[in-house]
This record gives sequence, C-alpha cells and structure tokens, in this order.
Amino acid sequence: MIANASTSRRGFLQGLSAAAASGALPRKASAADPQRPNIIYLHSHDSGRYLQPFGYAVPTPNLLRLASEGMLFRLAFSAAPTCSPSRAALLSGQCAHSGGMLGLAHRGFRMNDYGQHLVHTLRQAGYHTALAGIQHVAATPDPIGYDEVLHPRSMSALDVAPGAVAFLDKQPHNPFFLDIGFFETHRDYPQPTPLDDPRFIQPPSPIPDTPETRLDMAGYHASARILDDGVGRILAALERNGQAANTLVISTTDHGVAFPRMKCNLEDAGWGVSLIMRGAADFRGGRVSDGLVSHVDVFPTLCDLLNIEKPAWLQGKSLMPLVRDNRQINQEVFAEVNYHAAYEPKRAVRTNRWKYIRRYGDKHTPVLPNCDDGLSKTQWLNAGWAKRTLPSESLYDLTFDPTEHENLVTDSAAQAALLEMRSRLDRWMERTQDPLLHGPIPVPPGAQVNDPDGVSPKENTIRY
Repeated sequence: MIANASTSRRGFLQGLSAAAASGALPRKASAADPQRPNIIYLHSHDSGRYLQPFGYAVPTPNLLRLASEGMLFRLAFSAAPTCSPSRAALLSGQCAHSGGMLGLAHRGFRMNDYGQHLVHTLRQAGYHTALAGIQHVAATPDPIGYDEVLHPRSMSALDVAPGAVAFLDKQPHNPFFLDIGFFETHRDYPQPTPLDDPRFIQPPSPIPDTPETRLDMAGYHASARILDDGVGRILAALERNGQAANTLVISTTDHGVAFPRMKCNLEDAGWGVSLIMRGAADFRGGRVSDGLVSHVDVFPTLCDLLNIEKPAWLQGKSLMPLVRDNRQINQEVFAEVNYHAAYEPKRAVRTNRWKYIRRYGDKHTPVLPNCDDGLSKTQWLNAGWAKRTLPSESLYDLTFDPTEHENLVTDSAAQAALLEMRSRLDRWMERTQDPLLHGPIPVPPGAQVNDPDGVSPKENTIRY
C-alpha cells in the first residue's frame, strides 16, 4: 500500500503525463502500475447544487471542506435529470439514449451493454472495484460486474457509510474503485431536527416562500445533514488510514432537488449538479471552475488522468485541459428526459449565454407523476398547476434571465439565437442517433411506467 505519498505520486504523474505527451510512452500504461490513485465515486440522490459549497445555507460542512481542499465545478450538469439515466451517463461516458438507459432501473429499464460501465475499463487497468450503497443503473448489482459488493442494511448514509469505512479500514489492495451511493437527499425526507427550524429556511428559488414550502425545505436540510455526516465519515477514514493523499474523491449527485420545476426538468434547477473532485496533483487547493462541464466528461477525464486508453464509445471530453490550463472544453452541453415515472420526452442544449428546450408529443400540461409528492407539490396542485400550459419550445437568455422564466421563442430580437440553438440540438441528436428522431420511444418489454395524465408516482403503474 502507498500511504502519505502525495509528493512522490505528484511527480510521477506529472512526469508520466509529460512523457506521454512527447511520445516517449505509449498511450496505454501498464495495468500493474502501483502509482495509480484509488478512486472513490461518492454520490447523493436528488441534491442538485443545494449544498453549502454552492453558497446555500444547507448544513453540509464536510462537503464544503472537500471543496475547499479540492476543485469545485460551478457549472456542472447532469446528462439527464432523472435518476438512472443520469448515473448511467456518468458511468458509461455517453448520453442516456446512446447507452440505452431511457428510464428507471428499478422499473425495468437497462443499459444496452453493462460492459461499457466504468468498472470494466478500470479493472483492465488493475483496479479492484467495489460497491457500497445505491447504484441505480441496474435492478441489482449483478449485471454490472463489481469485484465486491457490500450489503448495508439500508441505502441511507447511516448504514452505507459505516460499511464503506470498514472497507477502507481493511487497508484494501491498491488501486481500488469504491462506488459509494447514499439514498439521501431523496424523498421522503426525515423530520426536521431542532437545528432545521423552518422559520429561518429559504425554499429553492423556483418555489414560493410559504410556511408549507419552508417546512418542506427543512426536511431537505435534515436529509442533507445525514448525507454530510456520511461524507465526513468517509473522509475521516481516508485520513486515518493514510489513503487521502493517494485517493481521488469524486463527489456529485444525479440531478436537481425533488421539488416542482426542478428534478426531471431541463431548466438549470433540474440538471445542474454538484461536482467536486479532490486528489491527485491537479485537484487540490480549493480551486473553482466556471467552465461548462457534463457528467459524460468524468469517464474520459479518468482515462486521461490514469493514462489509459479511452473506449471508443465515449462521447464526453476530458476535463484535464480545463483543470490544468483553464481551457474551456465545452461550448455546449446537452440533456434529455425520456421516461421517469411517466413518459415525458424532451431535449435541451445549453451554452454559457443561452438555453433551448424542446418538448415532444401531444401533452402540453405538466406530467405530474414525474414530480415526487411533497408539501411544495401539493401547494402547486392546489393553485392549479395541473392546468398550466407548457410550451413546445423555450429559449432563455441566461444572462438576463438566470431563473428561466421569460421564454424568448417569439421575440424578434432573439431569432438568430433561436436558430443557432435549434441547430446545435439537431446536430447532437443526429450525431448520437437519438431514437426520438424516429418518433415516440416505446417502453421496453417488462418495464413499468405511470400514466402521464396521472398525479402521483405512487399510483398504479402499467407493465409492458
């Protein structure tokens, strides 16, 4: 085991990168390379950016510490603001429809090829792969192919974190890839603690400030406390075992928080995510990046950092030019929704200035089962949310309208931007062979979904 080896490891990796760039080394290094860092993929559920490192008064000091020691990406985005498609995109390095994950794993949706999951590329590079907690890209972990699966009593950080700590305390053989997934901050939220006084809590920006929504957000705060305590336990175990210097921690979430107009939506509040990376020579020092980043960029970044060959199916770009030289890697990022609880096909493209969203199909009112039940949803329903009309196209100027409430599709001054953004989206859909180009996407055999005209994801589902 390599412990407390930050300086020697930094020199090794920098030398290796320079040699590879000059052609002195082949692109693919030996799988037995003992200097490769351990990797922890630490992910939460439904947290968006409503966390302390992003300036919100949400009690997550351990995540703030991770950001202050590593690198925070302020403009990171999910490839799909729905649970399984988002995670599958990150772990396969390709958009959800290319990887085949069009809906929720626990409802019968699957990736096309689990051999494209990150664990297989890392195994070929000599990594031992282990799962602790929720994974949500397959109905069970079996088809994914981890070398080791831990079995906590629940997927809460209260149970997952101790199991992950026990794994680290055993001083596992280096290098390892440890996938740690917490159920938090998914609904249903726990009861607010005395520290989560709803009188002094602000709901998310798309949500009105009322006693009900403040109480709703207080529950989110209580859930975030559990999440952050789990993060703290992991970080402490790394330090106690001398593994912090030789471990790259990737902390993220799948999509926005489970409030109306957020999770499962293509406004920034829906697919904007937390992304923090700490470890290796390049991800240290409390640095902040404002470059556009997508979850699909994580896989190619690891390939570059570890000096291993990139699989042919990757669609993302390595973050390393952005990290090392502040060179922007993305002029645009994309996202999609197909199935969540119910079918709701839509696509989006975002640049630094503009956001364009396109909805498909004949339904022009909210797909209510795709919003988790809660106090904020109830308030919107009581105010007539079910009857509100949704546009087929939306264009937002993110400089003057960062909350995306002024649709400029019919604004004559925005027509050039509209044509450009339509073209960007069309090219991406064609390049990635989006099945939506050929009409509605059918439910795969054995999967189950809700009626789009329903109200709650807890209603009876339809099995195909």
